[in-house]
Amino acid sequence: MKTTKARDAVVAGAQGLALALMALVGSITAFVLAVVSIALIPIGVGVLTTPAVLHLVRAHANQRRLLAAQWSAVRIPVPYRPFPSDMRTGITGQVERCTLMLKDPATWRDMQWLLVDMTAGAIVAILPPALILEGIFGLLLLAGLWQPIVEADGTYWYSFIPVDGWGTAGLAALLGVVWIKVALYGNQFLIRTHFRLAGSVLAPNREVELEQRIGRLTETRHDALDTSAAELRRIERDLHDGAQARLVAMGMNLGTIEALIEKDPAQAKELISKARESSAEALTELRDLVRGIHPPVLAERGLGDAVKALALRLPVRTEVEVELPGRVEAPVESAAYFAVSEALTNAVKHSGADRLWVDVTYADGSLRIAVTDNGKGGAMIGTGSGLSGIERRLGTFDGVLAVSSPAGGPTMVTMEIPCALS
Repeated sequence: MKTTKARDAVVAGAQGLALALMALVGSITAFVLAVVSIALIPIGVGVLTTPAVLHLVRAHANQRRLLAAQWSAVRIPVPYRPFPSDMRTGITGQVERCTLMLKDPATWRDMQWLLVDMTAGAIVAILPPALILEGIFGLLLLAGLWQPIVEADGTYWYSFIPVDGWGTAGLAALLGVVWIKVALYGNQFLIRTHFRLAGSVLAPNREVELEQRIGRLTETRHDALDTSAAELRRIERDLHDGAQARLVAMGMNLGTIEALIEKDPAQAKELISKARESSAEALTELRDLVRGIHPPVLAERGLGDAVKALALRLPVRTEVEVELPGRVEAPVESAAYFAVSEALTNAVKHSGADRLWVDVTYADGSLRIAVTDNGKGGAMIGTGSGLSGIERRLGTFDGVLAVSSPAGGPTMVTMEIPCALS
């Protein structure tokens, strides 16, 4: 336990040193470049340099967001407004890009953060390594280091203790132990404080959050409408080309049978057999179609059993683990089922895996589903991919999708949808 605490304190000290260097070198450099570039806008030069400098500032801020999540589990939202898809190129596009970035409130929050980071942020970050080093230095004074220092410069002040002999060196060592003790219990807190300080400046205010939420809801609403229209077209096409065509053929066969049943009973018997096959195929296609709209097992037995039934139909061996203490709301249940279905279909088609795993759980007010395969990896969310479709489907319910798929595998697709259980 003590070893772990000491290791964590040392790691936090190293992290604090890195953050302090980033604040004192990176933030000061970025702030100076940004101020100079913006000041040059009236003479035209700044119009060309400001977008590149502000992108640099954003990269610096995003790096701090990433470290906040990785080192202290502090999440700082990324609130930058997206650029329009029809952004022009050349000088006109450069002016347009510069104007949009300067009108974005997140740009000015980045500038405020640079000021905070190079001052208060740097001070908080330097404390963890300073506590450790100061504590070790106090112990070294008692080990005899005080003698050459005092002989060279006279009385040495260690914090508030005037060290001039073994007695005061002992007091310095005692204070050093106190600093090390504070580092053991406070270093991680100080690193977390540094990130929360950054988050208090970088995070968007309530108005911006609402604006982003409205934009996201509008986008997901359009996606939902497009998906519904595409689904209706698919159903119409499947009915027209599948079951409807088979039923028409069956009707024609029955008409022919009626005419032949007395003249040519053998041929009529053959046509009856074909009509029976057509009716069976039409029934199978209708069942598949209904399953594609809303599987009966999902409506009757819930998400867990529906996913298990889905896994049984896959050509790849699939294990399903479900821990749901209740029933999910019907719209969420349907979205989650088809998201799992699409993820499994993608894995079967593209991963090259011979094993699949599905875990369905509920915790902290969210439905969590993980689809894992032992395939070749390399999956990513992008335009036109099945994973993008899953992301849009979950976005309608404020759900999120995360994909971990290094080259060589394995691939894990994690879905999380906030919802309540009945």
